[in-house]
Amino acid sequence: MAGGQVDAVVIGRNEGARLTACLDSLAGQVRRLVYVDSGSTDGSLAAARTRGAEVVSLDMTQPFTAARARNAGLALLADDPPQFVQFVDGDCEVRPDWIATAATFLQDHPEVVVVCGRRRERFPEASVWNRLCDREWDTPVGEATACGGDALMRHAAVAAVGGYDPTLIAGEEPDLCLRLRRAGGRIWRLEAEMTLHDAAMTRFGQWWRRSRRAGHAFAEGAWRHRSGTERHWQRETRRALLWGVGVPVAAVLAGVLHPAGWLVLGLWPAQVLRLAPRMGDEAAVFTVLGKLPEAQGVIGYHLGRLRGRQRGLIEYK
Repeated sequence: MAGGQVDAVVIGRNEGARLTACLDSLAGQVRRLVYVDSGSTDGSLAAARTRGAEVVSLDMTQPFTAARARNAGLALLADDPPQFVQFVDGDCEVRPDWIATAATFLQDHPEVVVVCGRRRERFPEASVWNRLCDREWDTPVGEATACGGDALMRHAAVAAVGGYDPTLIAGEEPDLCLRLRRAGGRIWRLEAEMTLHDAAMTRFGQWWRRSRRAGHAFAEGAWRHRSGTERHWQRETRRALLWGVGVPVAAVLAGVLHPAGWLVLGLWPAQVLRLAPRMGDEAAVFTVLGKLPEAQGVIGYHLGRLRGRQRGLIEYK
């Protein structure tokens, strides 16, 4: 194993063949393999044990979050902590050279505490929703502010900041990375193949729920870190409210006063035309349209906060 001692934490729920592919892709790349399951009914636990994984089954009487699952994996490793821990979502397959490449980079750059690479969709041609995911994963190379669910991290650095925040329904990785950066760490993205992901999104409703979940994450992150100088997710929250609430409300109010007021809705196609040269027609359309479910997520978060309750497990599949 090149570049340092590495363990892996995989989380999943009813991932089926995707989970077995994920676990098989880690064989020989890590010292310990931990699988944390959140109420699967498809034989995932038995499949993981067959592949030599140490299995943690979460108590599903408590609200589930991905952050809670990852922390459960970290807790199992605490008795003999590794130098690095690879977090992987159970619907992802780790590429053969990734862990060695990432671990070597961390060894050579002691100031970096999190390193990620290129996550790709396994079937981008299957649907427009999968293509949008593949585009979303293609973030800039170099120093970053956050990572996604798949990343190699310094175990000691993650433990020092208390791991993931288990109360976050979504956006737990950017929250962790924010705290790591505040502690002096750096986040880096390599130009290297990291994982293959299978979003398996074939319906509009799945995309809508996923976008709503993103809006919830924007709102919660912005609210929790509202006093920070980083202005964490404040811009994303404002954009969701501007385009997802402000424009339609302004159109309705203006339309009541005069029929020409409905022309305010023309701001949406105008925004699509503005974005299209940079991101392409398809992505531009769904970027603008996505502000509606994102705004729904923002409003839902704040209504829940005011009522003093939160929900767990906002799924899109």
